Amino acid sequence: MNDAQLPAVAKFRALHESGCFVLPNPWDVGTAIYLEHLGFKALATTSAGFAFSRGKPDGGVSLDEMLRHIGEITAATTLPVNADFLNGFAHEPEAVATNTNLCIAQGVAGLSIEDNTGNSAAPLYEEKLAVERIRAARRAIDDSGIPMVLTGRCEACADCLYAPGVREPNEIEQIVKAVAPKPVNVLVSGFNCELTVSQLADLGVRRISVGSGLALAAWGTFIRAAQTIQKEGSFNLLAQNAASAELNERFRGKS
Repeated sequence: MNDAQLPAVAKFRALHESGCFVLPNPWDVGTAIYLEHLGFKALATTSAGFAFSRGKPDGGVSLDEMLRHIGEITAATTLPVNADFLNGFAHEPEAVATNTNLCIAQGVAGLSIEDNTGNSAAPLYEEKLAVERIRAARRAIDDSGIPMVLTGRCEACADCLYAPGVREPNEIEQIVKAVAPKPVNVLVSGFNCELTVSQLADLGVRRISVGSGLALAAWGTFIRAAQTIQKEGSFNLLAQNAASAELNERFRGKS
């Protein structure tokens, strides 16, 4: 534990107690620094965004790579950071607990464990095992003495429930009511980007994340510009680029 971890955990827990906040997902140090500059109150890593930056598919990054990445993000910002920790990089509860401890040591204020097995033939853990896995992560956090926020894609012993894939307001409202008073995180990305912060807040959503959405936005711009150069010989999309002077100023003194 570093000196900044407990205050960050306290801030992160407080954000979940009332109101609604947006938890954007940087995929590298630069994007983390810039999101803090914009005034967001907390950040979350994105497994997909980071994997794509390494030329790998989502889920293709090793535990060691992910731990280094999470540590780099927490070191780059003063904001609380939630770690997208996939399935805990393990199937059995004991191994989930071990890896949870490794993640805690990176200075995070919270972490998310999902019930996706990574096996397309059986994509979700059987319910009993899914519950045991979250309980194992919960015990590891409790034993650490650092009361960080545990987010789970199942309803066992987690502090915050994560609802990926929902887009209909009535479905979101039902989820919020079903797990109350536990806070709910809704993922907003390309499939449901018509939703707004105020709308989700009115539905009772406590936390909004964008997952790989910002990384995919960057990739979309990059792909369109590169294809236009290659196919049409035109550089006109570069007129929409960020200003290098602004980024130089923002990152000056950060290294």
